[in-house]
Amino acid sequence: MFRLILLALFALLLGACTQETQNRFGHALQNWTGTNGVLEIYAGDKLVRRFIGIDKLTTAQATSGSQSRPYRYGYGIFDANLNMQKDPGEKKVYFEISDYSTPYVFFENPY
Repeated sequence: MFRLILLALFALLLGACTQETQNRFGHALQNWTGTNGVLEIYAGDKLVRRFIGIDKLTTAQATSGSQSRPYRYGYGIFDANLNMQKDPGEKKVYFEISDYSTPYVFFENPY
């Protein structure tokens, strides 16, 4: 019964938030629960890099002020042979991608 009341209260509070606040909360919850993201980077129509096992892409923030910087970053396993699996020797790495010049697709791994 307590859980039901707590859930109803949570839903009521979430409904009172703006759409932007709800989106931020949803992303925070998704990042907290974890995802199995895949980032693919293209050169024209050719896949040239893939990172797997990404829990989130983060938009860089300015060091002073609240403006976003034009790149995203994260951590993922560099899939050197592009087979969507972590193979021996493939390690988790830090990466950055430009929002302006990097053609990329980020999605949750369906497998």
